[in-house]
Amino acid sequence: MRITAAVLETANKPFVLRDVELGEPRPDEVLVRLSSTGICGTDLEFATFFGTPAVLGHEGAGVVEKVGAQVASVAPGDRVAMSFTSCGRCVTCRTGAPAYCHGFDALNFSGRRPDGSSALSIDGAEINGHFLGQSSFATHAVVPERAVVRVGDDADLSVIGPFGCGFQTGAGGVFNVLRPAAGSSIAVFGAGAVGVAAIIAAAVSGCGVIAAVDVNPRKLEAARTYGATHTVVAGEGAAAELRDLVPHGFDHAIDTTGRQDVLRTAVEALGPLGSCGVIGVGPSEEMSFEWRSVLNGRTITGIIAGSSVPQVFLPKLLDLHAAGRFPVERMMTHYPFDRINDAIADLASGEVAKAVLTF
Repeated sequence: MRITAAVLETANKPFVLRDVELGEPRPDEVLVRLSSTGICGTDLEFATFFGTPAVLGHEGAGVVEKVGAQVASVAPGDRVAMSFTSCGRCVTCRTGAPAYCHGFDALNFSGRRPDGSSALSIDGAEINGHFLGQSSFATHAVVPERAVVRVGDDADLSVIGPFGCGFQTGAGGVFNVLRPAAGSSIAVFGAGAVGVAAIIAAAVSGCGVIAAVDVNPRKLEAARTYGATHTVVAGEGAAAELRDLVPHGFDHAIDTTGRQDVLRTAVEALGPLGSCGVIGVGPSEEMSFEWRSVLNGRTITGIIAGSSVPQVFLPKLLDLHAAGRFPVERMMTHYPFDRINDAIADLASGEVAKAVLTF
């Protein structure tokens, strides 16, 4: 079928809306008509080096139009959110940790199906797609069944797309990995969409001190409205200010920036037995720590997609949202699909907190 997709024709260049041919779903795949898709920092990062031409996008939500013969969890007409995919067969998938699937990179970042094919083509030539199971910068997507999550018939599809990655990642880092006790302390480094999701999760968990750390005063001001009890301007004096807040060190920290200097500050802000979750994807650089900063029982844990099983975790997040306890829609700015490059520019400049494309 003929669809419209935002094609990355050259790495690190603007996207171009083009007519693209989309193949039929295979037995284990689902055809989804997109209603909205969030723009994530991972899209912007991969747009600088991903093999082109390609279709990116991985925070999609829409309506199922067709399913393959083996698909049992969704049917045509169902509303769905989309997330990453996984093999379902390796030991980590079989023990409830699909975010750490042994084939995660090949399935989500190769631009192809496992057999090397692509459902997307232009003028008869296949192009890269299947990005994080979706390639949802398009009016339609063919995705594996394992990448879709059925949501309620009354779900607002203009809102739920970003739950599949950014919000799941931030909130899951707190709920599923750090699991802070009521009254404990946490510092969240980076107050963008992922960081705000972590802050909300910390507030829902009953943390006593929730410190948001960022360079942007507007983001810090907004962080307080989502549950941060304190704000700290990132930079030279941040470490001392964090020590003043919790003299014996924080129980938990989350880094959403992927920056070496920020992660070191996060780890050194911990107290004995403190834990730091590493979520951010930043520039390729080595991470180093002074040995005493990890000797006293501190742990550093890498986190992918909130360590979640999307089909289990996303409905729980959406229930919190429906109850008014996860008010992430306040940070969203919606753009028509044909304004994708405007949305990316506004996101990169900090003009908006979370850009969402609508179809």
